Amino acid sequence: MKGEMDKLVSLAEGDHITELQNYLSALTDEKIKALMTNSALKGKRVGAMLKGIFKGSPSNSSEGANRRLLVYEHCIPLCESGDLQAEVAADMIGLLMLETHTLSGPSLAKLASLFVDAIKVGKMGSGKSLELFPTVLTALAACEALTYGKGELSGEEYKKQLINSLCSSRWDPQCVIHFTTMFRDVPLSLEELQFLVEKVVRMFAKLDLQEIPPLVYQLLLLSAKGCKRQILDGIISYFKEQDIHQEEEEKHGENLDLEVQSIPQDQLRHVEGTVILHVVFAIRLDHELGREFLKGFKTSYGDLCPFSVALLLSVARIQRYEEQVFDLLKAAVVKSFKDKQLLQGSKFLQDLQLGQCSAAKMILDTVRNSVFGWDHVTQGMVQLGFFLMDAFGPKPGPFGKASEGSGGVARTPPQQACKLGGQVLLQGFKMHEPIRGEILEQVLNRLVTKTASPVSHYLELFSDIVISAPMILLESSSKLTETFDHLSHLPLATVQGLLKAVQPLLKVSMSLKDALILVLRKAMFSSQLDGRKSAVTGFLLLLKNFKVLGSLASSQCSQAISSSQVQVDVHSRFNSAANEAFCLEILSSLRRCLGQQADVRLMLYEGFYDVLRRNSQLASSIMQTLLSQLRRYYEPEQDLLPPVKLEPCITTHGDQIFLQEPLAHLVSCTVHCLLWLQNMHTATTDDSGDDDDDEEEEGYRSDLQAILESTTRRMLKSELEDFELDKSAEFSLASSVGVKNNIYAVLVMGVYEVLMEYNFIKANYNKSHLEGVTELFSRYHRLSEILREKSGKSRTSSNKTPRSLLSMGFASTLITAIFRDNAQSREEGLSVLRSNGEFVRYALSVVVQKIQQLEETGHTDGPDGQNADRAFRFLCDMTRVLMWRYTNIPSVVEEAGRKERRCSLSQLCLEGLLRIFNACQQRFPDKMTQLLSTMEAAEDDGEQEDASEVNYFYIRQFQRALFTQLSGSEEDFNSREAQLLVSILAVLSRQLQPTSKQFVQMITWTVKICKETSFEDPTFSKGLLSLLFSLHVLYKSPAGLLLELCQDIHSQLGDIDQDMEVERQAHFAVVNMKTATTAALLVLSQVDKVLDEVDWLIARRKGHTASDKSGSAEASQAAGQQDPAEKAVTLQLGSVLTALNELVQTALLPGTCTITLLRELSRTYTTLTTLVKYYIQVCSNQPGALPARFEKLVKLSGSHLTPQCYSFITYAQSGEIGGGSNEKKKKKRNEANPAASAKLLRETKAIPNLIFSIEQYEKYLIMLSKKSKVNLMQYMKLSTSRDFRINAATLDAALQEQEDAPEAEASQEETQEPKQKKRKP
Repeated sequence: MKGEMDKLVSLAEGDHITELQNYLSALTDEKIKALMTNSALKGKRVGAMLKGIFKGSPSNSSEGANRRLLVYEHCIPLCESGDLQAEVAADMIGLLMLETHTLSGPSLAKLASLFVDAIKVGKMGSGKSLELFPTVLTALAACEALTYGKGELSGEEYKKQLINSLCSSRWDPQCVIHFTTMFRDVPLSLEELQFLVEKVVRMFAKLDLQEIPPLVYQLLLLSAKGCKRQILDGIISYFKEQDIHQEEEEKHGENLDLEVQSIPQDQLRHVEGTVILHVVFAIRLDHELGREFLKGFKTSYGDLCPFSVALLLSVARIQRYEEQVFDLLKAAVVKSFKDKQLLQGSKFLQDLQLGQCSAAKMILDTVRNSVFGWDHVTQGMVQLGFFLMDAFGPKPGPFGKASEGSGGVARTPPQQACKLGGQVLLQGFKMHEPIRGEILEQVLNRLVTKTASPVSHYLELFSDIVISAPMILLESSSKLTETFDHLSHLPLATVQGLLKAVQPLLKVSMSLKDALILVLRKAMFSSQLDGRKSAVTGFLLLLKNFKVLGSLASSQCSQAISSSQVQVDVHSRFNSAANEAFCLEILSSLRRCLGQQADVRLMLYEGFYDVLRRNSQLASSIMQTLLSQLRRYYEPEQDLLPPVKLEPCITTHGDQIFLQEPLAHLVSCTVHCLLWLQNMHTATTDDSGDDDDDEEEEGYRSDLQAILESTTRRMLKSELEDFELDKSAEFSLASSVGVKNNIYAVLVMGVYEVLMEYNFIKANYNKSHLEGVTELFSRYHRLSEILREKSGKSRTSSNKTPRSLLSMGFASTLITAIFRDNAQSREEGLSVLRSNGEFVRYALSVVVQKIQQLEETGHTDGPDGQNADRAFRFLCDMTRVLMWRYTNIPSVVEEAGRKERRCSLSQLCLEGLLRIFNACQQRFPDKMTQLLSTMEAAEDDGEQEDASEVNYFYIRQFQRALFTQLSGSEEDFNSREAQLLVSILAVLSRQLQPTSKQFVQMITWTVKICKETSFEDPTFSKGLLSLLFSLHVLYKSPAGLLLELCQDIHSQLGDIDQDMEVERQAHFAVVNMKTATTAALLVLSQVDKVLDEVDWLIARRKGHTASDKSGSAEASQAAGQQDPAEKAVTLQLGSVLTALNELVQTALLPGTCTITLLRELSRTYTTLTTLVKYYIQVCSNQPGALPARFEKLVKLSGSHLTPQCYSFITYAQSGEIGGGSNEKKKKKRNEANPAASAKLLRETKAIPNLIFSIEQYEKYLIMLSKKSKVNLMQYMKLSTSRDFRINAATLDAALQEQEDAPEAEASQEETQEPKQKKRKP
């Protein structure tokens, strides 16, 4: 055999072509095969031998062509057998590739079929010979014609058949990567490529996880040919499924059978990380791929999953895509939250059971997954967190002021998005060490630089970071000290938040504490008032939190730090003596503030009480400071009146007068501190008889008590003249004397209030002492009446009643004593207060004022004002009392108060209750049931019922009260009280579950009231109908309700055609002549909400149709019925059209109501146009008949609504006096200024917009008619109504009259018409 091989090679190397051919002809096929096999196995001169065979086998002869084919047919399996050395196989394939183009068409076809068959049976395991296949297919595609079966095919067609056959067959999972690599070199049409990509993506599930990244890499290289979107979608959906499986395993880990081999989580995450790197690398090189990637997400936000979010965040590192990615994620987050809000607020949408994708959950899952070494995702994560917080953080209020008390639950989509940004950053901070420094730096930078807008969200995040990782923060203490340097320039709210947040760190870091104290001392002498206020805030916080050993344990003493890392014994690091010296030093710094502006002093007085409660060892210093300050303004001579010096309390600057000393607050602070110490003293002396510090304490206590007793006694003797504040005094704010008197009056009233509180507590329900309290009140009341009277006279009644200085706790105690204290021993004393009607009213109004402050800002003035738990306890007590007072004393008893045009006590109680329920929902959303059950617990100590029952118990009580109001005559009807009751019912009904029987009872009751109440009170009816709508949307779609209300409004206001008699409808008695316009506006706002939902559904269906054209077509054809969402849209729009058809025939008053109706009509046609466009899209993808319901809808719009719209436009522009024969209506429409209403119509452009909307609708209907081959325009009657139209009927009438009466006696109607024509735009 060696000799034969040598001969063949030598003949080939020489130029003996003929001899070579003859020699080869003499060899049998088997012999040639044996030669090739032998040569290849030995690896010697295989190339030379193959070249020789090709040289001696001319392709133009049939023998030569067959021999060449034989070589290919033998060598390919030989290379695949795995017996050859890699280099030998590579050389052979290389040679074969060079000669492929010489093969004839049939040979190529045969060879290609050989490859396909080998692949099908799995004989292409090593993939070495696959490199040849692309060359064969390329050569095959170039062939003109090939015989195929009985006919002929072009080479291109034949290649297509082969690829189809190949992609339809079963592939060996081990070869998928080889095949994908091979196809990169095959010229493919787009259709073939799609077929191939589908096949490879389907194979993902069958591959081992470790093989996915190399396959993805090959696919991404293949994407250069096209199908970029399909490849990316395939990769993302594969990992989306894996994540879902992983999540299910985590949820039901124990229950799952072990038959299915689960993928370890860390392995999956590492593979995902590698794939993300591959994709990002590919996008860097191929910008078209990047564009396709982002375009895919823009069309369907619903496809977000943790993997795709991670991919987006990694792509954001490429600069050209950064902005697009974050805008896209921001839009996805907001859309997700808005969708959730829309779904929660509509039973109609909930019934459709639409799947909901939560972008927030996906993003947080990505953050969690990133712990598996996804460093390429973390940077994007940080940027996204700050991007959301910057974009959706709280906005500055009017005049750049931060809106106060923005705390509470994140309710709106922007607030939720901002909160999500904070969660991303906090989780990222906890998990990834490399990004901690950057997050901290960026948060602190924003706290320092964003002085114009609120930074409460950043303060919250910073506080969470401190609590979660205090020790990590101490490593970055230099950044914190740098931030401290800016304290004096920051807004006060920021300083307070920042210092509260760093408290836990100050306890464990000496250097940080020293740095802060240094900064605060400098700030004490700042030229800016805010800087000095910041210093006071900081020092007070330090005093509260650095306890001197031996201080009494108070419920507020210890600041909760939920981290085990700061379990440091404060006293081991800073011993008691050091803490005491430190606190006394701070107190001496704070004493200097007592010579500064009123604002600074005020902060100090408000802070001392809290310091004392937490650090009772400082009592002596604090009380001595307050005593010496009080003595400056106290008149020691016992016979002199008044007992306080008011002149030193003010200061002049030029001709302006300012308050220098908030005297009432100073007295208030002193009183509260003194009372607390006395309570503590009583408690401790009962326990032990320790007398060490008693002498000193007794000294300042007795001094202060003497001062307060004397002040009370002399204040009772003092007349208003003694303060120069009698009725003849000037209180105008325009003059300096008036300003001074105003300041004096507020100070004196404040002192009266504080003394009332002190004396009430000291009185211990003693009658004579309580008479002193009422005497103090009568003086307070006299002064406040003078102030109200004087400010009422001046044009600018700027000063409302000043904030009461009674503490919230005392206000609560006071009303409890007045209304609920049944103790026999106190009866006599309390009767003094109860008999004083003005005092009782004052006590209730203070309670309402305190609750209002809590609702608006989250805290109240005075002691314990910042303490949320105590505030809630006071709320519970107040609710109990107010509820008892309202339900047990009927308002009939208070008829006297009605004549004085003041709200009754019952109304005050109701206002208080409404504010309590609102405050509780906003500030303590989880404690609403607790609030109601404490009320009930006081009523009867029976068994605790469930939340809904407790809630419904109170709802029934308020329902009874409202029913009583409505049962009387209209003269006795108290509108304000009824409105408050409706508002309370609205708040309480929010606590009911829409699925509960109580909710259904609530709706039934509300419908009944609306049907039976006929009072002509627009404000009350507005509240009642709003309640009805808010409940109804959570129960079922309000479409039917809207129709009934529209019929009622139509029958009440009459028809636009005066000759038309409207059928009397009376579904809801609450709609009458006076309330119909209000009802119409409410109905239109509800129509707007229904249209919002319909628009949302259509947009959602459009997205689905676009994302899976073929899938949806198959699904709908298979089902042979309309999609539930489409059906719902059609039915809702049908109901809206029917309701608007009633309203558009109604003689509405010109002005807002007419314009709102025109706008809603325009909006309805826009929505109809959107639906028509959707069906155009559907018909493009899937030719077929339109749903019958949709045709009915089009018919309804064309026959019922459009003609009526044009009539209404004519009516709205004419300004004619409409409304049937009813004189009252005529008079009403006459009163409305026609010129003004016509001008309003011109300015709003409502009519042109409506006409444009109708025409757009008809334009797209024509397009849809062509697409669907259904004549939809048969239902439409094209109108000639335009702004510049000629009213033919009016013209004929005018001409007729001119002929009949040539003389110049024109009737009123004739003279009116031309004027109106001038008015028309």
